[in-house]
Amino acid sequence: MLARSCLRRMFPETFMLLHRRRFLEGVGLLALAGGVGLPLARLLGVSVDLISPAAAQTVEDAKLTAPAASPLPVKALGNPKAPVTIIEYASMTCSHCAAFATQTFPTLKTKYVDTGKVYYILREFPFDPVSTAAFMLARCVPDDKYFPMVETLFETQRSWAFGNNPAAGLLTVAKQAGMSEADFEKCLTDKDLAEKVQASAQYGNKELGVDSTPTFFINGKKIAGAISIADLDKELAPLLQGK
Repeated sequence: MLARSCLRRMFPETFMLLHRRRFLEGVGLLALAGGVGLPLARLLGVSVDLISPAAAQTVEDAKLTAPAASPLPVKALGNPKAPVTIIEYASMTCSHCAAFATQTFPTLKTKYVDTGKVYYILREFPFDPVSTAAFMLARCVPDDKYFPMVETLFETQRSWAFGNNPAAGLLTVAKQAGMSEADFEKCLTDKDLAEKVQASAQYGNKELGVDSTPTFFINGKKIAGAISIADLDKELAPLLQGK
């Protein structure tokens, strides 16, 4: 009951939607109460192909690294002085983000991040209250547990994101990570944290043109949509010549 009540207090306007069988169908127009509009196809999990290189946009570094871009402490892996920086905007309830996290990211980390070639930054772009809550949980665990928590949430996405009671599903994941029910409720009723998680998405949408997930910025080049390790190899090869 605490899991449900804390989400009800946190998102009173949208709580009734959390228990619908097809959660994402009902939450699309109410996602991000701050006003970020997202394509319905992406909200419903419809695949968006990788955009062509010719259509890719380059965003200046000042916008990508502005303090407003990340109102919360930066969550990153790798060497900040690496020749390539990859910034990913993701939503916890995005199936394509989960696929990237479980199928592509492990190789990216081993091949490029752990070898000092890529500095990887993850930024929150929640579609809906449940995604916001999931990111909040990751922010509430100790710093060194953030990425393991994100990994677990993506691996278990089907068990909490799309069921009749996502609050209970998230509580189960939180308890497995060592969080008590009281800590869970305290985390999810932190309005300041919720606003900052959503502010990340609002900035990404308004200033960087992010309108779907996952969206990547590779040394400033914006690439929206699912991306495989083969695609990443092609993008990174010219940037790492001689490195």
